[in-house]
Amino acid sequence: MVVAIVFAVVALFLAAIGIYGVLAYQVSQRTREIGIRLALGSDSHRVFALIAREGMALMLGGFIVGIGGAFAIRRTMAAQLYAVSAMDPVVLGTVGAVLAMVAFAACALPARRAARIDPIIALSER
Repeated sequence: MVVAIVFAVVALFLAAIGIYGVLAYQVSQRTREIGIRLALGSDSHRVFALIAREGMALMLGGFIVGIGGAFAIRRTMAAQLYAVSAMDPVVLGTVGAVLAMVAFAACALPARRAARIDPIIALSER
């Protein structure tokens, strides 16, 4: 059980790093666009909400694919589990909630950085 928990924590950590990496790359590719938005009068709260909303949309897509995968392998998982059904709603809900919180935390850092971009510097970069 301890080994399974360690692997679960490592998987959660890798998922958070992956989400952060994708969003940080996305923000770095859109620096010029974000600078233009800020230069035209958009406030930092709207930029933060834009980046966070896009990150959460990615998380929702991943969650839907993950639930589909869980349904696809439920018979195999049922043979591996003890005292828990393969599609236990409490377990799936808890995992979904934890991953949503981790995804939002991973979204918040690039979104905050995007909201603090100086428009002059963003527009002068190539």
